[in-house]
Amino acid sequence: MSDRKCLLCYEQLRGRADQKFCNDQCRSSYNNQHYIESNGVIKSVNRILKKNHSILTMLKEKGKTTANKSELQKSGYCFEYFTFTSTARNSHVNYYCYDQGYREQELNKLILVQRNLSEEMVSSRA
Repeated sequence: MSDRKCLLCYEQLRGRADQKFCNDQCRSSYNNQHYIESNGVIKSVNRILKKNHSILTMLKEKGKTTANKSELQKSGYCFEYFTFTSTARNSHVNYYCYDQGYREQELNKLILVQRNLSEEMVSSRA
């Protein structure tokens, strides 16, 4: 008899030679545990990106076209996280969080900008 044991509960395995778990519950628990551990960083970064996006969206919905950097920081915006950058004709860099973004105008002043992702996605498929 071999020393094959369940990867989660270490119970002796009976049956197929390639069996790794004693039952479906152990298999599911094991895989969920590894999924959570491996995707923790991704989840935390996505949470920051979503918050950044919602802050920029809220400002645009209020009709704002400019904002102070300190205003965004106070609302929890994290400037280190963005999804895309582009350089405008005037050499200013636009920082985007999905479709919402900004460009630094002066020391503390930001110009709010927006991309049309649906058009870009259609043109990239063609």
